[in-house]
Amino acid sequence: MIVIGLTGSIGMGKSTVASQFALLGLRVCNADAIVHQLMANGGAAVAEIGKHFPTVIKNQAVDRKALGDIVFKDKHKLKQLEQILHPLVVAAENDFIATQQRKGTWAAVLEIPLLFETGAQERCDCVAVVSAPSFIQQQRVLKRSGMTPEKLSRILSLQMPDQEKRQQADIVIHTGLGKAYSFRQVKIWLQQIRSIA
Repeated sequence: MIVIGLTGSIGMGKSTVASQFALLGLRVCNADAIVHQLMANGGAAVAEIGKHFPTVIKNQAVDRKALGDIVFKDKHKLKQLEQILHPLVVAAENDFIATQQRKGTWAAVLEIPLLFETGAQERCDCVAVVSAPSFIQQQRVLKRSGMTPEKLSRILSLQMPDQEKRQQADIVIHTGLGKAYSFRQVKIWLQQIRSIA
């Protein structure tokens, strides 16, 4: 089975491209969704996060906004959080891959925002990077609730620059020209992969 890594900086269109892979019949494992489950009521990371960040636990779940306010201002605390979450996310992704292999799926997608930053490309057979011009990226992200230019620049400072990601990609999927254009790129690329798989 081919494991496709899907990544891209904030606001580049990862979710859109992930849904396009799904429309073409591929199962997608979303790292952010796993993190949400881990931090929800009864989630596997709640107790450990509570030990290190006791003020962010509310109703037996992690208040993600309160946690974000702490870790995005302090790289040491962000590292602490990553050390809690990263092994749990990798375990869930490995379970997902094993399940898809058992089902005989020809390819599956790991959607990981910090794919290169965490070395996750080592677990993928090929990597698709989603990219758009920076002015489009800014327009998209600044429309999000609670987002400010300062917060965006903080997030971008924690991510590998788009140009570096594109250099390491097996394919760059351009999302700046609309969904139909990116969907066509995804379809053509998957056909090429399938023909050599």
